[in-house]
Amino acid sequence: MFSLAGKVAIITGAASGIGRASALLFAEAGAKILACDRSPDVAATVAAIEAAGGEAKALEMDAGSEPDVIGAVAMAVETFGRLDVVYANAGITGGLPDFLDTTADTFAEVLRVNLIGPFLAIKHAAPALMKSGGGSIICTASVAGLRYGAGPVAYSASKAGVINLVQHACQSLVGTGIRVNGICPGLTETGMTQPLFDHARAAGKGDRIGQLNPLQRGGQPDEIAAMALFLASPASSYVNGQAIAVDGGLSTSHPVAPSTQLAARAALDKFKDD
Repeated sequence: MFSLAGKVAIITGAASGIGRASALLFAEAGAKILACDRSPDVAATVAAIEAAGGEAKALEMDAGSEPDVIGAVAMAVETFGRLDVVYANAGITGGLPDFLDTTADTFAEVLRVNLIGPFLAIKHAAPALMKSGGGSIICTASVAGLRYGAGPVAYSASKAGVINLVQHACQSLVGTGIRVNGICPGLTETGMTQPLFDHARAAGKGDRIGQLNPLQRGGQPDEIAAMALFLASPASSYVNGQAIAVDGGLSTSHPVAPSTQLAARAALDKFKDD
């Protein structure tokens, strides 16, 4: 049920992190991949797929540019003959400014890539997916889009928009056989978050990464890619319009200080002893 044999997938942000992990996993499951990114490093993703016996093409493009998105869809169809899956994964943080220090230009650029990008992917891929008899569109949202506390304002607002976009697109594409879903990663070790991970480890605090989620660790790109594969595959044939958190349990509660968690654990231990 997790096979993508005979399918064609476009993945944006495929040069690194979640995008690269997803491209490799989709190819392993049998899909032909159009790996897209504005970084030339996307060629390395394609090289890795080909080295493993898969089939892929690289495209340097801007996920928030309408002409580039139109071109990516056309290239996938022209190169591989069809389109079945689109993973609109590309995103940026816009840095980590405080609310009042965030400029309108920064806010607009984050929305352009993180929210307009997935909108364009859905809008322009949907007709090609219909010609294939339906398919799956996946968008990377974030736990930061669920509530305050997991990212800066522009990033968080853009990801909240992605969650609503997924719901809206799901309803707008009724009867087409196209499913639209989102993934809400928690803190995941990617190029975007690498400075945070590196700083914590350099300070001898690597064990504190992800301490606010019940698994008490950060995530890895392949763990998010596994959810993307599920949503791309027939295994999720009845999943539509959802924004699924992959976050170690962080979004089940508002974050609490470690001392509070320790107190709760002590109370649980006492209960067990009694």
